[in-house]
Amino acid sequence: MAGETPRDRRFMSLALEQARRGVGRTSPNPPVGAVIVRGGRVAGVGSHRRAGEPHAEVDALRRARARARGATLYVTLEPCDHHGRTPPCTEAIVRAGIRRVVVGTTDPNPVTDGRGLARLRRAGVQVTTGVLRAEAQRLIEPFSSAMRRRRPLVVAKIAQSLDGKIATATGASRWITSAASRRAAHALRAQADAILVGIRTVLADDPRLTVRGVAHRRDRPLKVILDSQLRLPPAARCLATPPGALVATTSADPQRRAALEARGAEVLVFPPEAGRVPMRRLLETLAARGIHSVLLEGGGELLAGALAEGLVDRVVWFVAPILIGGRETPGAVGGQGILALSEAIGLRDVSVTRVGQDLRVDARVVYPRHESRSGAGGRRRGARASRPRSVPVGVPRPAPLAPPMVA
Repeated sequence: MAGETPRDRRFMSLALEQARRGVGRTSPNPPVGAVIVRGGRVAGVGSHRRAGEPHAEVDALRRARARARGATLYVTLEPCDHHGRTPPCTEAIVRAGIRRVVVGTTDPNPVTDGRGLARLRRAGVQVTTGVLRAEAQRLIEPFSSAMRRRRPLVVAKIAQSLDGKIATATGASRWITSAASRRAAHALRAQADAILVGIRTVLADDPRLTVRGVAHRRDRPLKVILDSQLRLPPAARCLATPPGALVATTSADPQRRAALEARGAEVLVFPPEAGRVPMRRLLETLAARGIHSVLLEGGGELLAGALAEGLVDRVVWFVAPILIGGRETPGAVGGQGILALSEAIGLRDVSVTRVGQDLRVDARVVYPRHESRSGAGGRRRGARASRPRSVPVGVPRPAPLAPPMVA
């Protein structure tokens, strides 16, 4: 990038460190970090802590005070130029006398995209963009997904044996992976806006679906249960602990719905697709509510369906060094399976690390580009799921454009 220097990369790295402090805490806003440098020295640092509080640029300016005049501002995301809960950051930057602004990546929000940079340039501020762009974009992936695709970023988390089993023949699954892996899984939950599970998982394990042992927002993650026939017991543990639970169903049974709502659950009724809750429609509804990241935790049939629709973006696989075996023992990915290797879903940017005695595999999902029959979900790969013309009961239709950043 023209104008970029090794010093720019060094101070942008510091800004990225500041931004990472907000991961899992700022939604529906993205995590952002800022560093103000004058005379080669850091004059102030800032980060966006949560929606409604000052943006990272304003936080850094308050800390730098008069030292901001004539300084360089490093910020991981393009400064906003619109009024939300707080005034535009561009106004604060110009008013403080910042001479140069170095940006990691532009804002995918259509309300801001490019306008913040244009405003700064009109005010005579020198602007450099794209410094450590890949790292900055990775940091705001959930926000970008909500802005550009109108659905959350979906990360599938699986705990399995070395031979790919997620439970024994009797359904026992506690605990396949180590305590270290379970702690890492709770850290993933803490970073997510919602946890998504199928009713089979709830009926088999009665999980709490909470974050334990890791600092997190009190109102996150939202518990989302796919339950087409409203089989969720009102006494389920996931309904007994905060934060709230959302039950997505195709059933309008008034008695079952009333029983769940009496326990504090929100019940959303969707028109069925192939007898099931339409996954894409559910995700769009969540994004419209400010849910930008979803951790999909099971089970195998739910994961297979999400993969078949091309809705899983990343996977985090915990593999324990044990063998379970069994022809009928449930595996990590259900469905019918593919018919040809050319239909296989690929992984890229794969990293493998040790977590206790287990292996952790992180990767980005890559879907086949060609049209082929998918055994996993029973429809043509690459085609978008059909959308019902009717709107789910009590659910507003998502706006044509993604909602703006609220803080």
